[in-house]
Amino acid sequence: MRARIDVSEIEAQTKIRAKYLRALENEEWDLLPGPTFVRSFLRTYAQALGLDAKALVDEYRMSYEQPSELDHQPVMSPPRRAPTRASSKRQGPSRGYVIAVSAFSLLIVALIAALILHKEKAAESPPPSANSRNLYESRSTGRGGHVSKTSTTTAAGTNARVTLSLHPSAPVYVCLIDAAGSKRIPGLTLEPGSYTPRDYHSTRFELLLGNNAVKLYVDGKALSVPASSKPIGYSITSSGRHVLAASQQPTCK
Repeated sequence: MRARIDVSEIEAQTKIRAKYLRALENEEWDLLPGPTFVRSFLRTYAQALGLDAKALVDEYRMSYEQPSELDHQPVMSPPRRAPTRASSKRQGPSRGYVIAVSAFSLLIVALIAALILHKEKAAESPPPSANSRNLYESRSTGRGGHVSKTSTTTAAGTNARVTLSLHPSAPVYVCLIDAAGSKRIPGLTLEPGSYTPRDYHSTRFELLLGNNAVKLYVDGKALSVPASSKPIGYSITSSGRHVLAASQQPTCK
């Protein structure tokens, strides 16, 4: 009133409705929304009038606000709760559990190391060759406990695998049968231009040739075929090449 400021001017400046400004002037606190709004309105209204806003708000608090129960309680830190059995268990695994897990881990590591060592030893020691196995299996004891050299040599030579390759120099009829009875060359005429030599593997071959226009390679060793006016039959093993009689010659018919 001393500043001759109309309520409508303060309402426009502070954005506080005129009825609330009149309630502040008349200390009609019940007409205001609540203590929080009262403090805010007082602070804004005092600043607009150039008054001490803090002093007015403090006076309102001391005169009209009722202190709550929390305001009278001393500030104290919350009491520490004693750890229960469940919480102590969650702090970490027990010592017995750790020992059991460690022992199990050591056992797994030991088993893996033993397995690796076993594989390395197996890889270092080569398996017995076919000749040594056949030599052991074909041993026969004669009189006085002596080993029969004839039976040993025959078995070793028969069961060892042999590689056979044919290289024709002119058209030649060939019938080739392996130890299993399979016809590797089922009675065909091989010609140098159309036939590509290849390696055949078996423990024994029976071979029938129509003429001698072919060179044999047994385990990489070249063997020529002697001239003959009749078909030539061979039995081929790792012990060598043996001529077959006419009645023993293979047939691919």
